[in-house]
Amino acid sequence: MGAANEVRTDRRYTSDHEWAKAEGGEILCGITPFAVDQLGDITLVSIDVRPGDTTVKGRAFGTVESVKTVSDLFAPVSGTVIRVNDGLADHPELLNEDCWGKGWMIAIQPTEDVDALMDHDAYARHLQASAEA
Repeated sequence: MGAANEVRTDRRYTSDHEWAKAEGGEILCGITPFAVDQLGDITLVSIDVRPGDTTVKGRAFGTVESVKTVSDLFAPVSGTVIRVNDGLADHPELLNEDCWGKGWMIAIQPTEDVDALMDHDAYARHLQASAEA
């Protein structure tokens, strides 16, 4: 498995290639290396929610633009936005450099259980099925 197929065991995943990491009562959200690889060089990150806004699982909270395409960002869980990574507006390349860490997008206080998302094994199988399709 190459870097684009890296799957970390400390978070949950969506079929749209977002990750969700439970951390101190909040859920940090971002996109996976597979999504970054599919996008290519990221040129713009637009997050349309602010702290205090409500997210709904599966609904768009922003977009990522690259030299190849524009892609919606979908909330992995429903809840209240606590923090937004405003640094991505000025430095969208953080997603290409470190999508697991500095490239996090939003932090949500969830109103549902993150365990309903795919675990690392299920997401690895999803990646493999995507590659074979």
